[in-house]
Amino acid sequence: MKKILITLLVCVTCAFAASAQKAELQLGYGGYTQMDATNMHGGHGKVNTAWGALTAGVNFRVMPKLWIGPSYTFSSADFKHGDLNAYYHVIMMNARYEYYRNSIVKLYAHFGIGADITHISDDEFSENKGYFAFQISPLGAEVDLNRTFKLFGEAGFGAQGLIQVGFRVNL
Repeated sequence: MKKILITLLVCVTCAFAASAQKAELQLGYGGYTQMDATNMHGGHGKVNTAWGALTAGVNFRVMPKLWIGPSYTFSSADFKHGDLNAYYHVIMMNARYEYYRNSIVKLYAHFGIGADITHISDDEFSENKGYFAFQISPLGAEVDLNRTFKLFGEAGFGAQGLIQVGFRVNL
């Protein structure tokens, strides 16, 4: 049964990849992440500074209004007591659905699900912890500057930030 499910998953994935019309590279920055808001640092105290999250991803257009693709997000924080630091590495699979379009702007919703690996360390202590990661952004806007370069902004909550801004480049 397991082999059949894996074979079915591979066939569906290949079908989506074969029908992909476009691909794009995405780079964005988001502030106030899920990791900072939900204590994804093993209860080692209160966070002193957290600078947000940097995300890179590749999106594939599988249907006229649907894009899917993987992303990697990096963030870090330090704590109020001691030299303890947390480094967050998040890998997610994302989906973006365009629900409105005119000649200037596209509005979309973005959903991502994946895993966070938190590395906590100081001079004499080190540990890794795994957490569930997600991103829910019901309001996203994208503006095409030309045929290959786009700017975007999203409002939501998750590992990629409460507010995320960045750019996309068609490949």
